[in-house]
Amino acid sequence: MARLLPSPYLLRRSARSSPRGRPAAPAAPAEPALPPGTPAVEARGATVRLGGRTVLDGADLALVPGEVVALVGPNGAGKSTLLAALAADTRVSGGSVHIAGRSAGAWTARELAVLRAVLPQTTTLSFPFTVAEVVRMGRAPWTGTPHEDDDEAAVAEAMALTEVADFAARPFSALSGGERARVALARVLAQRAPVLLLDEPTAALDLHHQELVLRVCRERAAAGEAVAVVLHDLTLAAAHVHRIALLDGGRVISVGPPGQVLDPAALTRVYRHPVEVVPHPRTAARLVLPVRDVPADTRADTPAG
Repeated sequence: MARLLPSPYLLRRSARSSPRGRPAAPAAPAEPALPPGTPAVEARGATVRLGGRTVLDGADLALVPGEVVALVGPNGAGKSTLLAALAADTRVSGGSVHIAGRSAGAWTARELAVLRAVLPQTTTLSFPFTVAEVVRMGRAPWTGTPHEDDDEAAVAEAMALTEVADFAARPFSALSGGERARVALARVLAQRAPVLLLDEPTAALDLHHQELVLRVCRERAAAGEAVAVVLHDLTLAAAHVHRIALLDGGRVISVGPPGQVLDPAALTRVYRHPVEVVPHPRTAARLVLPVRDVPADTRADTPAG
């Protein structure tokens, strides 16, 4: 479980400010220019061992600007570990991870905060911050730089995109699980990093907000960002992402467009349950469904009691 602690830059803002109302802080690094054709993030044979067990085994995956990539697979497949390795939050035991063309280990923590924004599965707070204050934490990497002038606009835009502006003044601790998830996403969006790494951002959300989150991912990719998102809903992935990386047992089994990766036979093997992929009757979009026996009293042609 990740803990969202108060940013030292946010605390400094309230404790000591410059004459402009800005905190005095070391200048953040400039966002590096990405050489043409260079992946924003790339794992090459990335291996992670935890507690003597290999949880990621020789993974290859590149994230490129302009695309949304979904990481899918059963529980324990290595999706979150791969995302953490791509974020340089987890050190690889073998292989390598490169961010903006440089080894992930060559960047400082603050440089990484400028390069990529990461949404963990769970966000908790140690202090009673309001929603607006939590979202503003995403601006911490830009403190002391010209980008600091964009703070208000970035926070307002992120809150509008995630539909949390109406309860900006409420304590984060008073929110429902789904509301907290959207506030945490708003914090990440406010960071305005060129790489967006989201771990199960739709898990606690209703249907409307699941669709909203994936639309936002598409919009960020269309604006030139590289986006990776861990998802369990394969139909949601099929409808929104450009490529899918299917994992099983710590390995990347296949990577490609949804039509290629969402193969019924492959999914049946990986999920260890019969799976069918059928076209939507109106849009022809792929629907990924578990094969199941439907009880007679739940069938569409059964009169309601």
